[in-house]
Amino acid sequence: MSQLTELWTNRKDFRITQIVNDSLPTAGEGEVLVAIDKFGLTANNVSYALSGDSIGYWNYYPTPLKAAQDHWGKVPVWACANVIASECDGIAVGERLWGFFPMASHTVLKPGNIEAEQFIDVTEYRKKLPSLYNTLRRTQAEPEVMQQYENERCLLVPLFGTSFVLYDYLLMNNLFDAKQILIGSVSSKTGFGLAKMLHDDPAVTAKIVGITSAGNRNFVNDLGCCDQLVIYGEEDQIDRSLASAYIDMSGNIDLTTTLHNSLGVNMVESAMVGASHWEAGGKMDRLPGARPTFFFAPGHIAKRDEEWGAGATMLKGMQHSLKVAAELKDLINIEWVNGPQQLQTIWGELLDNNVAASRGLMVSLLDVYTIND
Repeated sequence: MSQLTELWTNRKDFRITQIVNDSLPTAGEGEVLVAIDKFGLTANNVSYALSGDSIGYWNYYPTPLKAAQDHWGKVPVWACANVIASECDGIAVGERLWGFFPMASHTVLKPGNIEAEQFIDVTEYRKKLPSLYNTLRRTQAEPEVMQQYENERCLLVPLFGTSFVLYDYLLMNNLFDAKQILIGSVSSKTGFGLAKMLHDDPAVTAKIVGITSAGNRNFVNDLGCCDQLVIYGEEDQIDRSLASAYIDMSGNIDLTTTLHNSLGVNMVESAMVGASHWEAGGKMDRLPGARPTFFFAPGHIAKRDEEWGAGATMLKGMQHSLKVAAELKDLINIEWVNGPQQLQTIWGELLDNNVAASRGLMVSLLDVYTIND
């Protein structure tokens, strides 16, 4: 492919997008040019856009200054790519990479801290950003079993990685002495990943309560990860007498308010994680029970890495994630989205929460792409 194709999103109105075509960039000294042949698209990408200014997700692959001033940004995705040009010693043409990329056909990276299985993008403007998202995995140096799950890695592993960090956060805090764990939007991949890890842990005796829409009821039941499934609007079925920890994957302020007002002081933990229902967000009044707080996964990872050693948290998360992904992959229907026009359409459906939980969206903006089902 001799052309760069990108999808830019308006940071003030996520439904406004534009397809940008340009000549291919060149790799400068110490840099590599990569072709991104597949990336996963989930509600997590909506969360990246929603918190792009507050957390800095727009800053990983910024648009040119004039476009940025006009509120255009590039939503990051988890993707696989091939090195097609290299001016960097130690990184050869033909290397296969996995990591945090833009919605694009190509991009330029500047490898540093090069190790056998990974390197850090040390582009100057990225140095102030969390290293978690600056780390690119060199997949050909990894165990072969990991290379067999590329699609699941793009779609599920980053989200299940967050599931693991949440799982570890709850365990580290002894579940906040909760007798039930409430998971909002449990049909989201991060949500059912967390539910699965908790449900399958024999040491966790708390009841796992998933909250979802009626349309996702059968899918979540098939996952077998909840002790109780509650449909939106039927929150009165939740046992108000039990100390409860709430993990909010939906970003739905009305749901959070309902649960807090219902449980009162028995809401012993309330962590905001995702934004699958992003348009139901907004400012929250002071609520009874534990104060809702935003859960920042990189912060917990950094804390754990101080105890376990650098990279240990992500390694543990990868191991847990691949296990869960392998167990559940047959319940996810891989669906390919080819080209920027199709991406624009499916992005709108994702924003409207019209993508069924069982759909696994894999995208390629390359003219020539490889499908590995």
